[in-house]
Amino acid sequence: MDHDGTAPAGTRTRPVLSVLDLAMVGPDESVADGLAACVETARLAERLGYHRIWYAEHHNMASIASSATAVLIAHVAAHTEHIRLGSGGIMLPNHSPLTIAEQFGTLASLHPGRIDLGLGRAPGTDQVTIRAMRRDPAAAETFPRDVVELLGYLSDESRVPGVEAIPGRGTHVPVTILGSSLFGAELAAILGLPFGFASHFAPQALEQAVALYRSRFEPSVHLDAPRVIAGANIVAAPTSAEAHDEYERTKRARVKMFLSRRGHPIEDEQLETLLESPQGRSIVDMMRHTGVGDPGEVSTWIDAFAETVGADELMLVFQGTTRAARRRSLELTADARRLTSVG
Repeated sequence: MDHDGTAPAGTRTRPVLSVLDLAMVGPDESVADGLAACVETARLAERLGYHRIWYAEHHNMASIASSATAVLIAHVAAHTEHIRLGSGGIMLPNHSPLTIAEQFGTLASLHPGRIDLGLGRAPGTDQVTIRAMRRDPAAAETFPRDVVELLGYLSDESRVPGVEAIPGRGTHVPVTILGSSLFGAELAAILGLPFGFASHFAPQALEQAVALYRSRFEPSVHLDAPRVIAGANIVAAPTSAEAHDEYERTKRARVKMFLSRRGHPIEDEQLETLLESPQGRSIVDMMRHTGVGDPGEVSTWIDAFAETVGADELMLVFQGTTRAARRRSLELTADARRLTSVG
């Protein structure tokens, strides 16, 4: 078995299915509503048999409530029983390696065998917010060195003389390198770590990055064979027509969200033109890897996508314009795949 309790790459005929919960806050909802929904989603995913749920660090985004990612993971872990929980990801340049080791070491000590740590090097926000966070704009340049330092804090021997992560030391929290480019793929391969590609919103370099990762992978104490996690969007409904209708609504809502300016909302009559504009087409293309259809169609798409890109695990983002639609996708996909929960 691999370090996270799953079978080694190459021994599966079907990908492991997990969930990326974006901790969405709807236009008429409070942050508390969004966080409560995270707990509800986690409990449901646990009952349905999904492998794990990850949350991503974003800042200064009114529609996403996962900025304090470790705190959210702790809250959800306290309200679930066995599903794995983690970050997809923590933006390491925003923090010191020691701080993250202490946070996730604490989580692992409170919830043994359930915590994952996905690491990214993007800021997860805009330039103004970067300054407000007191983040060094050049911090991403030390990402490889910071990852190695962090791995040391979580192992039995720190790489910084005289400094230990307490909690953290000896917890061996599983670490995954996340990215949307060749940089992360190469780093994960060199360090012998799993690699997660953010293909649910950045599809362009997916196949090239996975090929690079697999070709250059070096076995390590963390992993003896390459393991690829790929992001994918899902819109499932009882019928194919319903699913495609929801997908169309989702694309329109996405373009509207990205292109609206504060105080200048986009009117419906403007939306059709924007959808066909270069900006609109670029935004829609972010969801290139999306399975849409009835449960059978979505299940077939999942297997085909995983085989095409060489993914051992899919991190699924259930898309929809309402929370009910997203929950329905989660349930229908699990039913189609006949996932079974483990106690």
